[in-house]
Amino acid sequence: MCRSIKTLRPPYAEAVTDDDMRAAALQYVRKVSGFRAPAAHNAAVFDQAVDEITAATARLLDALEVRAAAKSG
Repeated sequence: MCRSIKTLRPPYAEAVTDDDMRAAALQYVRKVSGFRAPAAHNAAVFDQAVDEITAATARLLDALEVRAAAKSG
């Protein structure tokens, strides 16, 4: 889908910032809407979608339980 969205959970990313989550949300909204930048009459709803997806991403990352990989030996 959106190849430019990187994985934001450990162990793939250690220090995920709000900017990282917003960038991923922006890429998602751009892909889904088909607009790189919306027209003025769509700007508010576009920005609202980015905000909501950013918040959902933060909740998801906070709630995920990442277990350590099993060690062989």
